[in-house]
Formats: sequence, structure tokens, C-alpha cells
Amino acid sequence: MLKRRLIPVLNILNGHIVRSEHFNVHQKIGNVVNQAARYNEWDVDELIYLDISRNRTYDLGRDDLKVKSYNNIEDIIKLISKVCFMPLAFGGGIKTLEDIDLRIKNGADKVIINTEAFRNPELIRIASEKYGRQAIIVSIDYRIIEDSPLVHTQFGQFNTGVSALQWAREAEALGAGEVFLNSIDRDGLATGFDISTINEFTKELKIPVISCGGAGDLDDFYEIFTKTNCSAVAAGNIFHFTERAYPRAKKELKKEGINVR
Repeated sequence: MLKRRLIPVLNILNGHIVRSEHFNVHQKIGNVVNQAARYNEWDVDELIYLDISRNRTYDLGRDDLKVKSYNNIEDIIKLISKVCFMPLAFGGGIKTLEDIDLRIKNGADKVIINTEAFRNPELIRIASEKYGRQAIIVSIDYRIIEDSPLVHTQFGQFNTGVSALQWAREAEALGAGEVFLNSIDRDGLATGFDISTINEFTKELKIPVISCGGAGDLDDFYEIFTKTNCSAVAAGNIFHFTERAYPRAKKELKKEGINVR
């Protein structure tokens, strides 16, 4: 198996980094640009930014960086890419091919599409044909309902009633290069990953699966890498605390024989 990845996820809410819980509780914890610089010092494999802002108004704390239009998200991406010297994936608010163009033009190596990919699956095909499937990640937010993982869109608020696995298969067929699988039920709770669901996806899909939602301590990373074949594990809150920082996690995984980058 190829070396597996450990990926920090940074949620942006109105220009600030926030910690998330169940997709609806957010605590401001940092500056959107400073966090990228911090991860550079840690030799991170890859970095994911998810813009979860509802009103698309951003305030980075300096008057010259305030932007009042969603189209000017490029200002934020440019600032991040100047200090981010690792592969950068950017998601949130992507609705058109032009939105994808803007993000890649301004420094993103990959884009992450969620609700709009579900609404307009053709966007996956068009984008992957233009940029290559390696640049297109389809994010699937899900909840377990009656023992089945179901797709939830619109910031995880709307239950589509569609099987998450079925949707992942369709996204793969359309040209998605990776699936970002995010458990809403476990978001921010530090209760461990949804091993059984992740195994379903990795057995059915040929493309890499990035698993997210539930990391509470280093043992959770060890468990998911030893009990599933996911290509990458993404986490947010756990890496915001120095004592549980990224370098320590990677060091411990290597010590335990996990083939991480």
C-alpha cells in the first residue's frame, strides 16, 4: 500500500479558524493565515481548508483584508498560499466551474466540492476533465440513520435520504479523485472514528478515501490505520492543542509501524 496521509483540517468561519462540533457549534481559535504558517513548521503532508461561512463575509482582523463579497474569497486563498508550502485543498461554497478556476488559479492544488456536487453531479465530470481527477475531491457529510449512512447537504442540515455509499460510487464514476468522508455524528466529540462505515467505503471504492470526524487521541489514529484501508485520515480539533500536535502524532504512528508519509 502507498504511504498513508495524516491531514489537518482547518474550518474557516467568516475569516477565522474555528473548532467545530456537530457542524453547528463553533469556537473561534485562530487566524486563518497564521495557522498555515504553523503547519509548515511541522512538515505536514497536506492541508485542507473548509470555508463554512454562511453569509460569505470575511474579516481577517485588518481593514485592508476585509472583503464583502464571496467572489473575493480569492484574497484569503492568496494569503494562505503565500505561506503554505505543502499541497493545499480548499473547499466550501463551490457552485460552478468558475469557482473551481478561482481557487486553483490562486494557489489551491485541489478543490473539495460538497453540496453542489450532489445537486449538479455533472460539475464533477467537467472539473475532472479540465484539471485531472487528482484535483477533485468530493466531500460527503453523513449521519447514521436506521443503521445506514445517509448524505446530508447544506452544512449537514438537510437529509437527502440518499445512501452515502451509493453517492460515493456515482461520484467516483463521474471523475472524483478522492472522497472526503465526514461523520456529522462524531464531529468534534473525540469519540473515535466510524470504523464500520469507513470499511464499507474502502471496500467498494477504487479511489482514495479520506476519513474525518471523531479523532480524540493518538490511539484513534492508530486504530483507523490498522482496522481500515483508508488512504488518509483528516482531523481538526485535535491538532489545535500543542500537547497533541501533528508531529507527535506522526512520530507515534511511525513508531507503531504505520506506513505514514
